[in-house]
Amino acid sequence: MKKLGVWSSEFGITKLLPAIMIVLGLIVARPAHAMLTAKANHDHITIDFFYHGSTVSIKGEADPNVELIIKITSPEGHQVLKQKGKIGGMLWMNVGQLEFDKTPNFYGLYSSQKIEDILSPEEMAKHVIGYPALEKHVEISPVRNDEEKAKWFEDFVKFKEEQKVYAYSPGTITMTAKGDRQEYFIMTDWPYQAAPGDYRVAVYAVKNGKVVEQAESKVNVEQVGVVKTLATMAKDKAALYGFLSIGIALSAGFAVGMVFKKGGGSH
Repeated sequence: MKKLGVWSSEFGITKLLPAIMIVLGLIVARPAHAMLTAKANHDHITIDFFYHGSTVSIKGEADPNVELIIKITSPEGHQVLKQKGKIGGMLWMNVGQLEFDKTPNFYGLYSSQKIEDILSPEEMAKHVIGYPALEKHVEISPVRNDEEKAKWFEDFVKFKEEQKVYAYSPGTITMTAKGDRQEYFIMTDWPYQAAPGDYRVAVYAVKNGKVVEQAESKVNVEQVGVVKTLATMAKDKAALYGFLSIGIALSAGFAVGMVFKKGGGSH
């Protein structure tokens, strides 16, 4: 009976050997360096009285046979925009409001080539990459049909691009060979209109129309000093902030009046 037990164990191991060899082969075949990296330099931006925007650079390493897409986004949220229309066919006035849900206030997209040339529509929708995918992702109300949603989404994107908080820049990632790897780099302006908060930097490696690897970093934008104090006051002590604002405005007006009076007035 003992011999039978030993023989059975050996037989079981023998049956498992092919599977073990396949697993080991896969582990050995996978390159040790097949990993996408991402690093955002100047990833902590401070807003003070002298702040008027900044720059952010993103760099890392990737496999040599992939294209790259970089997406920088703020957390999704709820936004309300005024809807304008002509009254009596003459005057433009607010005629209602549109609500946008699941929309990032900041959406920056950069790529080594045009996204539609390197990524399938299914993958674009899966990772919410590109304006068409973002349009399907967001919820807009009230709208009567898909055509009306597309119209208002297009206007929404134009508005955000004018504010410098939405951008799509294909062909802006610099890629340089480094041995059996490649380094990538991008430098982008950071608009002063971008609100304080945490921003997600997602880097996608694309091959044969699919995302094959992904890496992440982040950018933090923070108010500091007097700017932070005033912002907190405006939020938590609105009445005091209002009186302070009026006082500052009156003082500034008085100072300007004294300058003109001293100078004899304007001619």
